[in-house]
Amino acid sequence: MREKRRGDVMRGHTRNGSYRRVLFALGAVGMTTFAQLYYPQALIPAISRDLDVTAADAALTISGATVGLALAVLGWSWVADRFGRGPVLKVALIASVVLGLLVPFAPSFEVLIGLRVLQGVALGGTPALALTYLAEEVDRRDAMAAAGTYISGTVLGGLAGRLIAAPVSGLIDWRAGALVVAALTALGALLAVLLLPAARNFRRPARSGRGSLRAGVAASLKNPALLVLYAQAFLLMGAHVAMYNYLGYRLEQPPFDLAPAVTAVIFLAGLSGAVSARVTGRLASRYGRRPVLLWSSATMAAGAALTIPDWLPTVLLGLLIFTTAYFSAHTIASGWVGPTATTGTAQATSLYTLFYYAGSSLVGWLGGFAFDLGWTATATMLTAIVLTAFACVCMTLLGRRRLFGAVPTEIAAPLVRARPYGATRSQAVHL
Repeated sequence: MREKRRGDVMRGHTRNGSYRRVLFALGAVGMTTFAQLYYPQALIPAISRDLDVTAADAALTISGATVGLALAVLGWSWVADRFGRGPVLKVALIASVVLGLLVPFAPSFEVLIGLRVLQGVALGGTPALALTYLAEEVDRRDAMAAAGTYISGTVLGGLAGRLIAAPVSGLIDWRAGALVVAALTALGALLAVLLLPAARNFRRPARSGRGSLRAGVAASLKNPALLVLYAQAFLLMGAHVAMYNYLGYRLEQPPFDLAPAVTAVIFLAGLSGAVSARVTGRLASRYGRRPVLLWSSATMAAGAALTIPDWLPTVLLGLLIFTTAYFSAHTIASGWVGPTATTGTAQATSLYTLFYYAGSSLVGWLGGFAFDLGWTATATMLTAIVLTAFACVCMTLLGRRRLFGAVPTEIAAPLVRARPYGATRSQAVHL
């Protein structure tokens, strides 16, 4: 079977029963994936004490999984090109859950890290393929709302994993906390597998094997619009992780002197992402992706700046604004990759995931050098990174037109693979 050409009409799931099944399934995928990925953050002290390792070593339960995920995303995209997005997504989800159920029974630290790396490899098949499935199977008029549901699921999953594991670990031990999260994510995976509808629009690429993988990657890296979206993933995710890496340390120092248990509450600001991701889909449908992405980036920069004064209310308000705007920007950028890719959609979304986690690792690490100079230097660095992402969109996608103005066809054409079914040319450009 051939891959769809630009002019082919794709009738995806619309707002009916099957569309709701897609929403529930993708929400479950997001929650299951990110609960498994991030719950060990709440268990690092307990793992360190129980297995007699340093905190840095215990943190490998997180970084090992994210490294495995980043390294595996392109391989999963190649498999999905051969066997379909839905079936491969289900296999990856089931594999991650099986490995997750083994983690609490790891007999040694080395086995624990090995299982987490393998679990990350399995999880590499879920984020990118979920977005690819969404781009191919959901009607373009509803794609942003569906993407918002998936992003909301990732937010809630990441928070739920931490908030469930921590108290169970306190009552029993870290293995019990890990087992409870693993059991709950198994239920989420079962829900996703049962609800995800069969693909309607998948077509196996004309070229198969490694050649199609290389071709898809090369085509994505030569697409200027996709490079801009990859820059958003790298820069904005990096800034987001750096903010949460070091703000807690700042709040434990003078003039705040908050207890570590109190500073952990800042993670609850992530709940705002569950709301903003959904609202962003509606705003993008009304105003277009570009202006919403730009306003989200600008708002992130403003939120980072608000954390500079040594006054707790402005710090918390700035964090809330920063986090809300980040999830809004991520919703737009991640949901824009599929429609922007002219070929190799699976590779295009996998590369987005790769840049996303590369930014998380590199920028999150570099933020520590700025923090050595004080929080003002850290917040200034984060503001500069976010404004760089803003500038990339302005210069590459908007040209000289005003922020809420129409976009010239010659600029918008590479960004729209096909008009939504029944949409006019001007509506297609506005998307």
